[in-house]
Amino acid sequence: MHMADALITPLVGGAMYIAAAKVGTDSINKIKDDMDETKVPMMGVMGAFVFAVQMINFTIPGTGSSGHLGGGMLLAAVLGPYAGFLTMAAVLIIQALFFADGGLLALGCNIFNLGFYTCFIAYPLIYKRVLKKGCSTVRITWAAMLASIVGLQLGAFSVVVQTMLSGKLELPFTSFLLMMQSIHLAIGIVEGMITAAVISFIWKARPELVESAGAAEPGGSKSSLKRILLPLLIATLLIGGILSWYASGNPDGLEWSLYNSTGQEELEQTGELHKKLSDIQNKLAILPDYSFKAGIEAPEQAGTSTSGIVGSVITLLLTVSVGIIIKAFTRKTAKNNT
Repeated sequence: MHMADALITPLVGGAMYIAAAKVGTDSINKIKDDMDETKVPMMGVMGAFVFAVQMINFTIPGTGSSGHLGGGMLLAAVLGPYAGFLTMAAVLIIQALFFADGGLLALGCNIFNLGFYTCFIAYPLIYKRVLKKGCSTVRITWAAMLASIVGLQLGAFSVVVQTMLSGKLELPFTSFLLMMQSIHLAIGIVEGMITAAVISFIWKARPELVESAGAAEPGGSKSSLKRILLPLLIATLLIGGILSWYASGNPDGLEWSLYNSTGQEELEQTGELHKKLSDIQNKLAILPDYSFKAGIEAPEQAGTSTSGIVGSVITLLLTVSVGIIIKAFTRKTAKNNT
C-alpha cells in the first residue's frame, strides 16, 4: 500500500508530512524515558525484520492481486506504539530513499497510513483490549487478527481520501473505495495470521516483551534478548536473501484497485514538483525496485537478495542510531537539569 507521488498533490503531500512529523515528534518525547538497554536492539532487529518481510508479496487467491505485511501492528505489539511508529517510519524512509518504493512526496502519507492507524488506533483500542485479561495463544491470535484488519482498513480508506482531496478525477471515489476496502480486507486477514504467528513466537520465548510492550518498565534483560534477537536476525536474512525470490508477481492491493477503477495500475505524474522529486529519487536509489540499476548484468535473484540483505542492514543501523540518539539526548537533558 505504498502510495506513489502521482496519486497526490503537493498540498496533500505536505500536509501529511506535517502530520507524520508531529506524530513522530510526540513519539520521541513519549519514549525518552523508556529507552532501556532492551528497547534499542529490539527496534533495530524488528525494523530489519519488517523490511525483509515486506519484500514478500503473497497471492490473494481468485483476485489476481497480491499483498504484503504492513508491519505496523507487529511493531506496536512488540515495541509499544511510540517505538513501533518510529521504527515503521524508518522502514518506509529507507524504502523510499534507497529502493524507490513509494514516492518522496507521498512519504508522509505512507508513514501515516501504515504507522499511525495501526500503532495508535488498532493497537490500543483493539489489540490491548482483547489481551486485557491476559495473554494466551488464542487471545494473541484474535487480537492480532482483528487489529491488523482494522488498521489496514483505516489505512486503505485514508489512501482513498487522500486521492480524493488531491482532486484525482480519473479515480471514481465509490469504485476505488470498494476496490481498496475489499482487497485490503483479504490482505488484512493474511497479515493478521502472520502477525499472530510472530507475536506468539516472541511471547512463548520471552513473554515479558509482549506483555510489557508500551509500558514504562523494561521488557527484560539485555542478555535475555539473545533468544529472540538471533532467531529474528536469521529469519530476516533468510527472508530478505532467499524467500524474497518467491514473492508474487501480481499487482499489489493498491495497484489492483487502481487498475479495476481506471484500467491502469499507475497514474501519470504531471506536476513539475512530481518530476523533480522523481529525478531525485532515481539518483538516490541504489537498488531501484529491489534490483540492480540498468547496465549491471546479473541474475534477477541476485538483485533481489542484495536488496533484501542491504535494506535490512541499513534499516537496522538507522533504527538503532535513532534509539541511541534519543538515549544520548535524554541523558544530556537529565544531566543539565541536575
